[in-house]
Amino acid sequence: MKLFTWRMQNRQCGVVAAIVTIGSLMMCVHLFGELKKLGSAVAQLQDEHGIKSRSSRNSPKSSGHRHLSAAKDQLNKVPEIVQVELTGHGDDDMVLIYNRVPKTGSTSFAGIAYDLCKVNHFNVIHVNTSKNAHVMSLSDQMKFVRNVTEWVEKKPVIYHGHTAFLDFSRFGVASVPIYVNLIRDPLERLVSYYYFVRYGDDFRPNLRRRKAGNTETLDECVEKGGSDCDPEHLWLQIPFFCGQDAMCWEPGNKWALEMAKENVLRHYLVVGITEELGDFVAVLEAVLPRFFRGAVKLFQEGTKSHLRRTSHKVPPKPETLAKIQDSKIWKMENEFYQFVRKQFRFVRSQTFQLVKGQYVEKSNRFHFEKIRPR
Repeated sequence: MKLFTWRMQNRQCGVVAAIVTIGSLMMCVHLFGELKKLGSAVAQLQDEHGIKSRSSRNSPKSSGHRHLSAAKDQLNKVPEIVQVELTGHGDDDMVLIYNRVPKTGSTSFAGIAYDLCKVNHFNVIHVNTSKNAHVMSLSDQMKFVRNVTEWVEKKPVIYHGHTAFLDFSRFGVASVPIYVNLIRDPLERLVSYYYFVRYGDDFRPNLRRRKAGNTETLDECVEKGGSDCDPEHLWLQIPFFCGQDAMCWEPGNKWALEMAKENVLRHYLVVGITEELGDFVAVLEAVLPRFFRGAVKLFQEGTKSHLRRTSHKVPPKPETLAKIQDSKIWKMENEFYQFVRKQFRFVRSQTFQLVKGQYVEKSNRFHFEKIRPR
């Protein structure tokens, strides 16, 4: 009897122990699940805090860079807007090339760059070509490309010189420079150049030019069919934008005209016109403040507001102009000029709005939103 009772007690103890064990296991599973949920919540809070911290570090108040952002009213309405630094080209890694066309106001414009380089902390380098050649040998092209892209000590930098356009993408470099330029009414440029090589200008008045002493007027030259006023001398702005290829420099080549137009649209940030030089300066200050911050004020108030003036010019007669304008080359150069002028005025209209006779830069017309994941 005692043995039976002892066995029953042992069985009851075993059942109780099993129940306690099962209960403990279930409690552990429950606690593990709760801890997992808590861990997820903590991680989420940390992520949100990290996003806010990064956003705070990237805010305009703590950064010296320009930002892309919506207007203030949009910032208040759209909480998901972010402000992104302009890092596409790198402010301090910029290379700008101004392959200046002769007698288009290039000296005046280059002077603005030289006046601003110390204030805005960039370099300006003149590209001096032998005998004023506008094209380079293929080996010189390669050396020029390598020097421009690899001379990091001089970046940010503006290169300027009377050289034809050079497509850097042909030479296997990772980054290409920004091109800008100016062109002028082709007839005005021809008249200016004709008298410039005879009388010089107010920039270096004591320098003797190669045609000094030749007092023949443009009217007289055209009337007798002289070589100095041959319409082929008009063929300069098209080849400067066409480039280094042989066909670019064949006067009257239709392919060269089309290539020049294509390069203006594909490779040049902006091409201005001499007759609206002030507007060109304003566009550059709006688009490239790294180089041209303060350029408009300098142009308006300083000595750069007028072009380099040829010392003596005789306005051509109507019959002289008519004869020149009858040539195929003038018609092509004029077509290119009109094309560039239309494009420049479009760029200007998209950059500024006219308010009380003054151009005011338009505010940003885009912003970023619906950015995922949060």
